[in-house]
Amino acid sequence: MPTSANPRLEFIQIESAPNPTACVIWMHGLGASGDDFAGLYPELDLTGCPAIRFIFPNAPQIPVTINGGYVMPAWYDIFGTELGAGVIRKEDDAGIRKSQVDIEALIANEVARGIMSENIVIAGFSQGCAMALHTGLRHKARLAGIMALSGYLPLAGTLASEASPENKATPIFMAHGTQDPVVVLDRAEASHATLNALGYNVEWHTYPMPHSVHPREVADINAFLKRVL
Repeated sequence: MPTSANPRLEFIQIESAPNPTACVIWMHGLGASGDDFAGLYPELDLTGCPAIRFIFPNAPQIPVTINGGYVMPAWYDIFGTELGAGVIRKEDDAGIRKSQVDIEALIANEVARGIMSENIVIAGFSQGCAMALHTGLRHKARLAGIMALSGYLPLAGTLASEASPENKATPIFMAHGTQDPVVVLDRAEASHATLNALGYNVEWHTYPMPHSVHPREVADINAFLKRVL
């Protein structure tokens, strides 16, 4: 549950050991909940890592246009499907930025609890991946890393002007399924190319999977967390 420093989002909290000095804030995908990746936690091998607090927030319930206006957990609205590699009809600028504020509040809450921002990883899957990239690359204090799973870079055209210098060298783990029918590989590759062109440090992985998580990906996530934390 949220503390008084962050009344916006409810979340699941798991600590790998008492008195954590590092944190991973991990956003779920469209229509899911914090339980999704809290369920993945037992598969992580954190041997050698400091004590880590994992925060799995729940997105707000909002109408989603592409699903006929059905109300579901979503970080922002989706108006339509993509037109081609990296090209989409319209993005929910206001919704993305509102969730950015909510996620920034989660980061601030962890800093207030004694974890330095440079020991915080921002992670996400699908829509949560979009929010991890959008928020992490604009955050005004250095982060430990960004994990971007099966998603894309939203509002890509504004990143160059809005990017935080503090996170220009932050390691980015970006992973995608070669058989993903939800966020097609072309779109993720276009996001990867945009980040590379802007000079970001991207560790790129693909796996033979649909819109999901691959066992080899979990091993690579373990390695990334051990390296940056």
